[in-house]
Amino acid sequence: MHDTLLTVDGIDTYYENSHVLQEVSVKVDRGEMVALLGRNGVGKSTTLKSIMGLISPRRGFIFFKGEPIHGKTPYVIARKGIGYVPEERRIFPGLTVRENLIMGQKTGKYSRKTGWTIDKVYSKFPQLAERDATLGGNISGGEQQMLTVARTLLGNPELILIDEPSEGLSPMMAQTIFSIIYEIHKEGVAVILVDMNLQHACTMAQRVYIMAKGSIGYSGSGREVLEDKELQAKFLAV
Repeated sequence: MHDTLLTVDGIDTYYENSHVLQEVSVKVDRGEMVALLGRNGVGKSTTLKSIMGLISPRRGFIFFKGEPIHGKTPYVIARKGIGYVPEERRIFPGLTVRENLIMGQKTGKYSRKTGWTIDKVYSKFPQLAERDATLGGNISGGEQQMLTVARTLLGNPELILIDEPSEGLSPMMAQTIFSIIYEIHKEGVAVILVDMNLQHACTMAQRVYIMAKGSIGYSGSGREVLEDKELQAKFLAV
């Protein structure tokens, strides 16, 4: 029990009258990478937003380090040690790369262990270091994705939620992003990864949840998912 970092227990989340999540339960242990997979529109992003407090579940419970966080506001949840990388990236286009990173700096409870600084982030993201003084709006889509991840790390999170990091990127840039996420995970940061790239997600994650129509249809290991073609056809084939 002591190794459990996040517990999502039977949450139901609605958009107005639309019942999007139905009794979703997910668990993440300390330092674990978990992949959340499924077809478009099954509730993966809504699950991340529910954890982050951007949408409040109507029923169910969410615990972070044993403390209830359901119903709390996003900034309170962020201060407790959860970082969020949204699908839309949401960088500040009129600020330089460094200024964007400064906006992400805050002292997290985890900072003594990992101590993410701008210099450390630049060592992991050398392409960003080269763009230090460039406006966020003038860097490539892949670099913007790196910047969003890097900015989130400067909050020193214990858990980072990453939504579709390879969306719209070239295969080479997607590979770079996944390599960086794996490096972050090796630093001891727990990760929930939502991505359509089955191979990368299942290779990196220790635990995989597959969603179908707003609920969890399957949970198991990444290897099981990669080896089970029937499972892929049932839950993941577009």
